[in-house]
Amino acid sequence: MLNIILFGPPGAGKGTQSQFLREKYDLTYISTGQILREEIAAESELGLQIKELIGGGGLVSDEIVAHIIEKKFIDHPDTAGFLFDGFPRTVRQAEMLEELLKKYDMSLTGVLSLEVPEEMLIERMLERGKTSGRADDNLESIKHRFEEYYEKTHPVTDFYLEKGCLHPVNGVGDIPEIFEHLCTVIDAL
Repeated sequence: MLNIILFGPPGAGKGTQSQFLREKYDLTYISTGQILREEIAAESELGLQIKELIGGGGLVSDEIVAHIIEKKFIDHPDTAGFLFDGFPRTVRQAEMLEELLKKYDMSLTGVLSLEVPEEMLIERMLERGKTSGRADDNLESIKHRFEEYYEKTHPVTDFYLEKGCLHPVNGVGDIPEIFEHLCTVIDAL
């Protein structure tokens, strides 16, 4: 089973590359942001809980996120593997993922970290903001997202580096070229 975390800072291209990776390797895609939005839209009990938390300015707890991921494991027993995008965001979430994988007799194949210089990421996101209309792709929001990333999420790279499963991947170039870099690493794993 192929279980991959696609990691990197905001604007690195995780969402774009995830589409291609899940298609090529027939992976079940787990984007915590997407799952949270789906739960809210479905107005499930959990979705209503999440909506209330977010509406009050709170963050969804690690336990809720772990519960959602566990549900994906249960709902997809015959998958070829999982592709995690946007998870784990903290070292605690990385530890929880490790526990969940063990519980279901799975292991992590690798963490692919898209490496892109910050200046280029800012340019990409500002450009995306012009074309996609994403409200959070403005300079002030982008700077805040980088602060959050370096403070809370970037330490996850050290966690996986110590475990020997972090694989830096050149995230500079055109989309097919970056996809090729990712596939080369995955195929070697």
